[in-house]
Amino acid sequence: MDRFLMCPPDYFGIEYEINPWMRLSNQSDPQRARAQWKELYDILTRELGATVELMEPVKGLPDLVFTANAGYVEEDLFISSFFKHRERRGETPYYDAWFRSRGYRIRELGPDCFFEGMGDALPLGDTVFAGYHRRSEICSHQALSKVIDRRVLSLELADPAFYHLDTCFCPLAAGTALFFPPAFDAYAGTALRESIPDLLAVSESSARRFACNAVVMAETVVTNTGCDDLEEPLAHRGFGLRMVDLSEFMKSGGSAKCLTLRLS
Repeated sequence: MDRFLMCPPDYFGIEYEINPWMRLSNQSDPQRARAQWKELYDILTRELGATVELMEPVKGLPDLVFTANAGYVEEDLFISSFFKHRERRGETPYYDAWFRSRGYRIRELGPDCFFEGMGDALPLGDTVFAGYHRRSEICSHQALSKVIDRRVLSLELADPAFYHLDTCFCPLAAGTALFFPPAFDAYAGTALRESIPDLLAVSESSARRFACNAVVMAETVVTNTGCDDLEEPLAHRGFGLRMVDLSEFMKSGGSAKCLTLRLS
């Protein structure tokens, strides 16, 4: 069964600027944000049958809503994130407490190496594809590989607008993924092409609507609106496209995948 962790956007807002999407002059609308979050929640639970567990929102932690960055989850193991920006480090004790209270084993990768969870570490088959340079550091990849005993393939992110791997890369199924080629350096692009037989390149217009920041459940890809040009190539691969307006969260540099952390 598909299980996710989400956090209601009670205290979501643009309170600082830590990526190119965030501007204090471009504030989110709290009422619209709540409605958009609720629609995503309803699509996952009522339409697609997922189980969604909830975290309690915390005042003063506006980005707690982006649960994908909490850490890395594998079975009963939770590896905590160490956020690059101090503005987000206050989230970690709340994430750790949530997972600890549910019986997860809690691990850290070390105090001197930034790691931002499943925003930058995405499993596909036997490999974990891991982004670095913008938020997570490459030193975290070796540590992650040792803890989970899996191959971790490092991918350098070249464009500051695509600051986490999950903004420009989305595993769909074994051997298949979405990606936005200009977001990667040349070596990372080659590594992706050599590792994944069926790479579907998204257009720039869809990439900047966060097409790759999608939640994948069985044969359905849930992503932001404005990614219509993905419908046909996804259908050719046996996937349906379900779009939901997440424009308020785009103001903070996030979309569907950022708002969810897959638990199983």
